[in-house]
This record gives sequence, C-alpha cells and structure tokens, in this order.
Amino acid sequence: MSWGHACVDVYQGAVAALVPFFVSERAYTYAAASGVVLAASLLSSVVQPLFGALTDKRAVPWLLPVSTLVGGAGVALSGVSGSYPLTLLAVAVSGIGVAAYHPEAARVARRASRGSHTAMGWFSLGGNIGFAVAPLLVSAVMAAGGLRASPLLAVPAVVGAALCAAALRALTTADAVPAATRTTRAAGKDDWASFLRLSGAVVCRSVVFVGLSAFVALHVRQRTGGGELSGTAALFVLYLGGALGTVAGGRLASRHDRVTVVRWSSLLTVPAVAGVVFVPGPLLYLFVALASAGLYVPFSLHITLGQDYLPRRVGTASGVTLGLTVSVGGVASPLIGAVADAASLRTALAPLIALPALGWFLLRTPCRERTPAARPAPHSPYPPRPSASRNGPRGGGRRRTTRLRGWR
Repeated sequence: MSWGHACVDVYQGAVAALVPFFVSERAYTYAAASGVVLAASLLSSVVQPLFGALTDKRAVPWLLPVSTLVGGAGVALSGVSGSYPLTLLAVAVSGIGVAAYHPEAARVARRASRGSHTAMGWFSLGGNIGFAVAPLLVSAVMAAGGLRASPLLAVPAVVGAALCAAALRALTTADAVPAATRTTRAAGKDDWASFLRLSGAVVCRSVVFVGLSAFVALHVRQRTGGGELSGTAALFVLYLGGALGTVAGGRLASRHDRVTVVRWSSLLTVPAVAGVVFVPGPLLYLFVALASAGLYVPFSLHITLGQDYLPRRVGTASGVTLGLTVSVGGVASPLIGAVADAASLRTALAPLIALPALGWFLLRTPCRERTPAARPAPHSPYPPRPSASRNGPRGGGRRRTTRLRGWR
C-alpha cells in the first residue's frame, strides 16, 4: 500500500513540477500557471469527501487500481495538446483519480495497520516519496522531449495499479473479516467539534504546502540566479524533507500526545517559511527542507486524529484530512499567482508565513488523546491487540469486576 501510494502521489507532485515548463514552453503567466494547479486541486477538493462518504457505506477496493490509472492518464495527457482548456481538463481528470484513491486507500491502510501511528506514518511516507520523485521524473521526461513527451508519465500509474491489486489480494487472504471491522468502527461517537477544528488546521497547512509546491521552483530560480535545475532541486528538497517529517511525526506520536506534536510542528514551521520567503542564496535550500519537515510532521497524525474523531465515518474523515491536505490549497494558488503578477513572487508568498501559526491556534484546545496503551477501545476502528499486563499478572481483578457486572 505504501509503494502504491507513492505511485499515485507522483501525480500530485507532477502538476506542480510541470508549472515551470508550462511557463517556459507556452509562455503562461503566473496566474495561468496557477490555474493549472487549481484545476487539479479544485475538483479533487470537492469530490474527495464524497468518495469518503461512499467508502463509509461500502468497501470499494477495486477503486484503488482504477483511480491510480485515471490519475496517471490525466497528467500523461496534459502536455499533448497546446490548448489551455484541454490542459485544464486533463489535470482535472487526474485530480479526480487522485481524489478517488485516497479515502479508500486510507481505510484499507488503517485496517492493515490495526490503528498503529507508526504504520500509518509509513503509509503516508509512500505518498511523500511519490512527491519527492515527481520533479525528478518530470524533469527527465521533459528533457527527453518537452511537454510532448508527457505520455511517458503514465508508467508509474501502471506500476501503482499492479501494486494496489497485489496488496488487496494479500490483505484479503490475511484478514477476511470486513464485516466485523465495520461493526467495531460503529461503536464510537463522532466528535464533530474537534474534527472541524482539525479540518481548519489542515486547510492552513494545505495552503502553505501547495503554495510552496506551485511556486518554490520559480522563487528559488529568482533568489539564487540559477536555471531550471536549481528550481527542480528546490522542489525535490521540499518533497524529500516531507518524507523525513512524516517518519518523525509517527515516531513522535508514539511517545507524546498527538495534538501537542501537531501544534509545535506548526509553530516551528513559521520561521522556516519566513526563511524560504526572505533568505537569499544557497541557504534558501536549508529553509525549504525545514519548512517541508515542519509541514509534514502532522501529515499522518491529521489522518489518525480525524479517523478517531469520526469513528463512524472513517472514510469521510480520511477524505477530508488526507485529501484536503494536498488539494484545497490549490484553490488559493490563483490568488498567489495574481499577486505575483501584480507585485512580485516574494510578496505573494509572504502571507504564507502566518498560516502555520493560525493552525496552531485552531488546535489550542486540548483534545482527548487516545493511544493504544492508554485508552484503546472506543475510538479505535479495530480491536486492541491482546496484552498480558493489562489486567495484572493473572487478570484476576478483571474477572471479578466482570462477574460483579453480571457478564457471562
């Protein structure tokens, strides 16, 4: 599932990686280039929760390989036609494919991981690897034949569809109790107030990340005086730092309260983004890496927190937290592009500095943290693993309690 996630998220990173080539080969303005990012993000933002609601009602595992192929096909066709509307249509189709993939993939990954934060961190890491590889893959394809060579970008989709099919087959063989899983999931109570606050923090994080993804390559080229390679390197650092941040987030969540980890990572992201906007020269790459790590430490934690807040609607929670993390920020990208055209790219990116702090503010109310060791049952979609030490060395106290309550 993790490697399949990598193949899918290549296409989320590929759209931003294609922006400099649309600008250079087709003379797109900043606003027009950001419209491409918007086309990939807007429909994805709208339909992703709908796919999440669908997975809450019924399991649709076949959607994983199909959506992977659709996501790849859209990006592969984006460079074939010089028509701007057809380009927008192609990346919009890709966005729908990516949107269809994530809610069901998060549900399947949560089932396979049995609610482990570390395991979900590895699943999220796969997506970050896909992001990191995207600019390198796009640059290699563009060097081979420019935008006309974009059909070569369909290769990861074919590989990803095969990986998803293999993972589903292995999971079906290992665990054939989806009905029991749904019964256990429905036992919890949905906490919509906490989920809405979390969603606000996810939106803030998304706007910063997508804004940087769309324009950091052009921004670095301006600030360092380098060519296309310098911009590609910056995008690669942005995505690679996210991979490291995702692993760190899973590890930190196993030792500390998840909300505390999310809040502090948001706060520390503020100076990192400020460095990206204002620091010139090669040192800029360091701040790109720090901003990326800070933005990605909460990535898998947003997913598991959302699923714990809405245990009756795990698919919906996954569609919002996993989908909005990447897609809804694209809605703000045309505004960033318009400001960049009117003033400068640095001026347009400056407001992104404040958004991580707003995310910290939204999560300041302490949330009820439920870890497998402390409070396993109500809000975990899966039964806890057996523990010999939970009821004492012999478990006698537990048995006496249950008899007093009249259980057989």
